[in-house]
This record gives sequence, C-alpha cells and structure tokens, in this order.
Amino acid sequence: MHDRSTLAILRIERFIAERLAPAVHRDARPLTLARWEAPGEPVSFDEAANGEYTSIAAGEAWGRPWGTTWFRVTGAVPGEWREDDGSLPPSTRAELVADLGFTIGQPGFQCEAMVWRDGNPVRGIAPLNNAVAEAVAADGTVDVFIEGASNPDVGSLFTFAPTPVGDRATAGDEPIYRIRHVDVRLRDLTVTGLLADTVALLGLAIQLDAGSPRRADILLALERMVDTVDPHDVAGTAAAGVDVLAPVLASPAASSAHTLHAVGHAHIDSAWLWPVRETVRKVARTFSNVLSLMDEDPDFAFAASSAQQYKWMKEYYPDLFERIKARVAEGRFVPVGSMWVESDTNLPGSEAMARQFVAGKGFFLREFDLDTQEVWLPDSFGYTGALPQIAKAAGARWFLTQKISWNETNRMPHHTFRWEGIDGTRLFTHFPPVDTYNSLVSAAELAHAERNYGDKGRGTVSLLPYGFGDGGGGPTREMTAAVARTGSLEGSPKVVHSTPRRFFETAEAEYPEPEVWVGELYLEFHRGTYTSQFETKKGNRRSEHLLREAELWATAAAVRAGIPYPADRLREAWETVLLQQFHDILPGSSIAWVYQDAERNYAHVAAELEDVIASSLRVLAGSGDATLRVNAAPHSRSGVPALGGGTGTDAAAVAPVAEGTSWVLDNGIVRVVVDERGLIMSAVDAASGRETIAPGTAGGLLQLHRDTPTQWDAWDVDVHYRNTVVDLVDADRVAVEGDSIVVERSFGASRVVQRITLAADARTVEFAFDLDWNETQKLLKLAFPIDVHTDTATSEIQFGHIDRATHTNTSWDAARFETVAHRWVRVAEPGFGVAVVNDSTYGHDITRDARSVGGGTVSTVRLSLIRAALFPDPTQDQGRHSLRVGLVVGAEVADAVAEGYRINLPERVVSDAAASEIAPLVEVSDDGVIVEAVKLAEDGSGDVVVRLYEALGRRATAAVTAGFDATGVIETDLLEREVAASAVVGGTGGAVELALRPFEIVTLRFAR
Repeated sequence: MHDRSTLAILRIERFIAERLAPAVHRDARPLTLARWEAPGEPVSFDEAANGEYTSIAAGEAWGRPWGTTWFRVTGAVPGEWREDDGSLPPSTRAELVADLGFTIGQPGFQCEAMVWRDGNPVRGIAPLNNAVAEAVAADGTVDVFIEGASNPDVGSLFTFAPTPVGDRATAGDEPIYRIRHVDVRLRDLTVTGLLADTVALLGLAIQLDAGSPRRADILLALERMVDTVDPHDVAGTAAAGVDVLAPVLASPAASSAHTLHAVGHAHIDSAWLWPVRETVRKVARTFSNVLSLMDEDPDFAFAASSAQQYKWMKEYYPDLFERIKARVAEGRFVPVGSMWVESDTNLPGSEAMARQFVAGKGFFLREFDLDTQEVWLPDSFGYTGALPQIAKAAGARWFLTQKISWNETNRMPHHTFRWEGIDGTRLFTHFPPVDTYNSLVSAAELAHAERNYGDKGRGTVSLLPYGFGDGGGGPTREMTAAVARTGSLEGSPKVVHSTPRRFFETAEAEYPEPEVWVGELYLEFHRGTYTSQFETKKGNRRSEHLLREAELWATAAAVRAGIPYPADRLREAWETVLLQQFHDILPGSSIAWVYQDAERNYAHVAAELEDVIASSLRVLAGSGDATLRVNAAPHSRSGVPALGGGTGTDAAAVAPVAEGTSWVLDNGIVRVVVDERGLIMSAVDAASGRETIAPGTAGGLLQLHRDTPTQWDAWDVDVHYRNTVVDLVDADRVAVEGDSIVVERSFGASRVVQRITLAADARTVEFAFDLDWNETQKLLKLAFPIDVHTDTATSEIQFGHIDRATHTNTSWDAARFETVAHRWVRVAEPGFGVAVVNDSTYGHDITRDARSVGGGTVSTVRLSLIRAALFPDPTQDQGRHSLRVGLVVGAEVADAVAEGYRINLPERVVSDAAASEIAPLVEVSDDGVIVEAVKLAEDGSGDVVVRLYEALGRRATAAVTAGFDATGVIETDLLEREVAASAVVGGTGGAVELALRPFEIVTLRFAR
C-alpha cells in the first residue's frame, strides 16, 4: 500500500484549523463596554465600581504600562440562540470570551484580567484561558466588571534585549494594548469534544513509529472522521464524527505502559518580570480559574505551593480563600511544598532555610490542619546538599524538582532516586521526565516522558505537572480533556488524575530502594545568580544576621527581665526576608521594580530589628556609667563570651610600616607585605613559616572580565568569560591612613577605594571595598592565588560545608566552574590551610593553576564581586556599594567558621550601661558545635528553643547548659514538635549531653 500518512496528517491538521476549531462556538455577539482607569496602583472592587466609566469599543487602545483599567461589561444572550422554552440548545453553553489585545508571547507575560460579578472574583482571563461561563447569569444577562492589568511583556520571547519597561519610572504612559473583542459566545460542547478527540489522536499518531499498525489505524479513523463531518455543518455532524473515532479511542493502553500521575499545577513566580504586587493578582486569577474547573470536572485536582501565596489570598481575597479552604478539605486543592515560598536554596543562610519550612508548614497547619509532606521546588537554580536534612527535620518525606533537566553539560542518570545530603540524610526524590512543570498534556510530552524516564525496569510511574503558569491561568478544560482521553489509550502512556502525595506513595511503594545521589544537586546553568543584584544579596545577608541578634537579645530580655517577646514583629520580619529569598528575587533575575521594593523592604527590616535589638539590650544592660560589649556570635571574642556580653577589649589594628617601596603589617601572628601597587605580595603565617601567596603572583587582585552570556543575561555566567580579562594592577593612589593601607583605583567608568588592615590579635587580613560601579556587561573578580596544592576546595553552605573538586577531570567537574559559598571558602594541604571570608557575596571560582616557581600547583580562590547584566534590569548594580573580605592565614575549618561569623556579626557596644556582663542564655562545651538560633517557642509558651549543628564535619560530643532556670529539655523537629531523642544522650534539668553526627542539626526546647 502506498504511504499517504504525511498527506493525511496535513489534511487533518487543516481540518482542525479551518473547520473544527472555528466551529467550537456556534455564534458570537459583542457586549457593551465602558472603562475606568485606576489612577495609580490597583484598587478595591468597591472603589472601581464607583468610578466614572466612559465607553470603549473593539479596536481602541487601553492600558499604560503596569496600569489597571476596569471594564464594565453588559449585554445578554440573544433570543435567537434559545429554544422555544427559553433554554439554550442541548450540548451548548453561553460564555463570555475576551481578547484584550493579547500578544504572540507566552501566557502570563502580558495583559491579564479578573472577572468580577456581584462584587466577587469569578475567573481570570489570559490569552489561552479566556472563556468565562460564570459571567453569564441564569437568565442570560451579562453584567460584570473586568479588572484589566496592562502588564507589559518584558521578555516572554526571551531575546534578552534591554528594556525600560521593568521600571515604572521609565516604562512610559502610552497605552500598550488594543481591545480585540469582548463577546458572549455559544459554545458547542459536542464540537469541543470532537476537537479534543481529534487533537489527542493526531498527536499520538505523530509520535508513533511510521511502521506502526496503530498509527495507520488512527490516521485511517481520522480521515474517515473528516469525510463524515460536513465542513459546512460541523455542528450538525460532529456527533457522527465522535462515533467514528470512538473505537480507536477505546483501544486500551498496553499493560506495560508507563503511568503518568497528572497533577494540575500553575507555577507562579512570586516576582520576576513583574513586581510582587502583581503576583498577588496573578495568584487570585489562577486560583479562581482552578476552583471553576473543579466545579466542572470532579476528577480534577490541583497542587499549589508557597504559603505566602495562600496568605495573600486570605488577606486580599478572603471570599476566594474560604472557597479554597473548602476544596482543601476535600483533598482536591492541595497545598504542597512545605515552604513559605519556592525559595532559592543556594543563597539563604542556615536558619533562613530552616525558617522557610517553619513558616510554610506552620501556616498550612494553622489554616488547613495539613502537615505537608513534599518539598516542591520545580524551578530553583540548584539545590544545596544541606536540604535533605533540613527537609527531614521539618517532617518532609519527598522532594520534587524539574530544573536539573536544564543542565548544559551532563544529564542526571535518574528520575526517581534517594538524595543523600552532607550529613547522610536521604530523601526520596523525583524529577518529572516530561521535563517541564507547565505541561499541556500533549501527546508529544507524554511520549517524551515515557521515553525519557531513566529508571525503567524498576519504576513505572512519573509525575506530570500540567497547566499554564505565571498568570496564564493554570490548567484548562482542554488539558483535563486530554487527561480523560489518555487514561488508557493504546500507544500512549497511561495518564491518571492524581495528587503529589498519591504519586509519591505509589512511586515509593513500587521502588522502595532506588539508587542514591550524594551531595548537592548542582545546576549546570544560571551560575550568575550567585552574584547578580549585589545590594539585594547584601540585604539578605545582613537581615539574616540581624534576625539572629534580634531573637537572641529579645529572648534574653524576656527570660531575664520579663519583657514581652516581640513575636509579631519578628514574624513579620522573617516573612519579608523569606519572601525575598524567592528563586527569582534573591538570585537577581527580576526586573528593576522588584529590586527597588526589595531594598526598601530590607531597610525597613533593618530598622525594625535594630529597634528590637537596641531596646532588648537596654533592658539587659541597664543604665549606668559602664561600657558593655555584646557578642551574638557562637564563639567568644576579645574577652566577650559567645551569646553574651562583657567589658572586653578593643581589637586594635597594627600600624603599617614602610619597607622600601612596600608596607608591612605584622602582628606576630601574620606578616603581610603590600607593594606600591596596593597588592599583597606576601602573607606569612608566623607559627609555621608558611607563605600564603604563591610565588610570582599577587593577592587581593581585582580582575575585570567581559560578561556576555550566550543567553539569560542576569542568570548566567558562561565559562567563556575567562577568555578576556584585565588585571587591575594600576593604582591612582596608595597611602597609609591611620592603621589602614588605602588603595584607590580607576577603571572604565568606575572607581574603587580599598582599605587593608590587620588587627593586633588576628590572623585575618581585612579588605574593605567602597566601589562606585558604572560598567555594563562586565564581571569583577577578586583573586587570591594561594600556595597550597589540593584537589578540593571547601565551601560553607547551610549547617556545614561541602568539598568540591578544583580540577576538571570529568565533565561534571568541568561544568562546576562557578560555585556558591556563604561566609567562607578554604583551600588546604595537610597541616596548613587558608580561608577567604566575606560579608556580602556568594559567587566563587576556585581553580588549580601551574606554580611558576619550583613546580606544583597553586589554588586560586576568586570571589565574584559584582556584575552588570542588561536583561531584565538594564541598570543592574549601577552605583555605590561596599563590602568586606578577609584572608585568613593558617586557617583550620574551625577558624574559617569563626571568622565567617566575625566578619558578618560584629560586636555591639552598649554605652551608659550598668551591667558589666550579660551571661549567655546557653553555653556549649565544644566550639565546633554551633548555636545557630536562640528564640522563644513559636507556640507562645515561653519555652526557649535552641538550634545547633556540628560544623566541622566530624562526630562530636558536647554539653549544652542553659543559663536560666529550665525545668527540662526535649529534642524537637524544626517545628518544635517533640521527636524521639537521637542526639540527646543524657542530662537533667537545664543541662543536656549531645552526641552528634557530622553536620547534624539538633533543635532543643527548654521548658521554663
């Protein structure tokens, strides 16, 4: 037989486009429109309903960038659509259909709207989700308001061209959309069903092998359907077409077919190419759509993460929130994720990562009596090796992401596996092999998921997250129709409506001992997110340490002086910080508006927390003539105890001494030589005599690279940046000012002032930078060529550290050319190590380079200080910035940990104090066991909660003693719920003995 399949496919595709799709609506009639433009930010329905409306017609322009235009829509179903009894014809439905001027870009990246009826939100409108049956009343009348958001399309086609529209100040005021139509239409449900049948079968046929008998059967049936349906009377003959296709749709899937658990989803970035305030409305539009779809399809279930987004609904859309609660109780609207937002996991600090779960799970427990079990992070940019333990400590069982499929170089070998963290905790993990979290439930996607699944022979199920995200409206009727048709369809994987919990329970039951992946899940992509938007990253780091201080001193004031604990103020500060750790805010990949908000929010958080700290310390210190130093760090310093206060001593700096054309800083612990260019030529550890700086090199060297990524500007640092570099060795001025060596440099349109100091009792050479940065598409690095030979570098992450290769033996090593670290990194040989600490930045690269004298290798440690991408924020990082860096000579891991805290958590001085000391609330006998948080319990009981971890990567025993009257202590999870003791091995009253695994996290609750 001749192969006519290609022509058959073309014929069917044209029939769909020209006959079936246009016939979905039998008729359309325009509605009457009037508009009122909100003068500034979005307004309430009541304010909008009382606006002065003027008429507008199809074809007219509307909507300045980021504006809100309300449309009053009125009309009625025409009488000629009705039967003699006044009802609509069988298998039809009247609905409002709107095109507000949608662009060719993606749904969710342009104008959107909410339909309001009788003062309540009804349904969202987006480009591919724009039919609203609820807008038509039972009597056929239409009288609704449409709240139109004229969000500009910042970059949905991702050409990465600089654009001014991400900032209200430069976005302009001219209308950017043009109304195409707002109609009432009569939907033919039989034609709608026939279209869904046809799309499902044609898509399947295209995926099947050319020689497949099933493919031939499907194409033959589809051609018979085309012959059966009259192109001039589709509505009248559609039922016959349905009958023709019924037999091929009824042929069941093979028993061995892969099964996809379809979970309705709408990944909504809590900010990105729009501000946070617009996300609130995106969530409301999508959630209202989901509730509407649940009314139509009893099998449909929907999963949504981020407690923050539910809180927004409770605050701004209380009626909608009550409807959500009702569906949550049914198990069909499913809160997932366990976290406050879908945060980045590389950049948040230890306690902040824990608080994502405390706040997120706490909200779901309070509002829904639901203890979420999943960590749901489909889109974050890599995953810290600390996450398995943190998740398990919060009571989570499962982890889901999709983002690792974006790897540029290597493919992960598994889709279902156990992920082992740095402490040995394992978490059951799944990567949906469909390779998207916005599936359309297309035949191509289903076939790809089945072919791509990496654990065949052991597992048979995967998860299919489907729905338009980011304001595109979530799952659609077309998607649920596709699920219905592929439940059991020969040639296709099976698809079943499901929930995340049902999927994970099924997957874990059939594959209880999957393969294990050890360590971080490094994303071989988006490496620039460790550096972009400097001030936001600095604000996050500063906020995390202020929160530590505020909780510690407020707890001390409550315990010691009975002062009310500012729980609400602290909770609000935490929620702000946690929100801004969202995976497109803190990583630096959002528009300018987002960062204007973020920096303003950090300033507010800082003011609030400084007030809490000052008032708490004043209560603790009293009023008198003494000067008191307080230390919130977990290590004693300068005579001041850890987590306490004392008189202490000033950490004076040594004076630079001229030596030829150079200057020397020597405190008897470290001897540093700074040359006439302001570069570190030598840093010798006095105890060992070891030189830190490799021969023929200079430390503290600023290097300027061209930074033009292949794509995703703010997100990416590509390895080719290393091809172009300028060493900034020329100085405008090098001079001594007091105890500092001051170096001034100019380059391009920028200028940096650098101060080099060495404290009298320290092994850390400190560098303070004041940078006026006015470059574009440049990357500024700070280099320290360290004279140690090592295969690995150690970097601080949450609750511990991780070792990464400095060589490029494998493609996995080579791809890890830019890495993330928190407060410190360290390179070492046995017996000697050097650390580099910082107070603001996260991006690093650490390489092995040939030693120029005597052979061997040099370990070059470089910090990525600042970037200047042009998309999506063309003004990224322009202006003045300050940061501090320290070179710790002769550093063990314990020294790196202590110095990382020192540079980020300086002592405070309380003047006019009465007290000469503040006894620590808690003392730990082992300096390697770090107190990460001291706070009062979340439940308001007044119990004191102490979170600790083993920081050095070895087994440890430690005595923990409360410095207050405690009647007992229990071990808890992160949510402060008692768990069976594992670390606690003894003790009574307010004292406890711990035996800790490497990097183990322990939460202790002291009863008062």
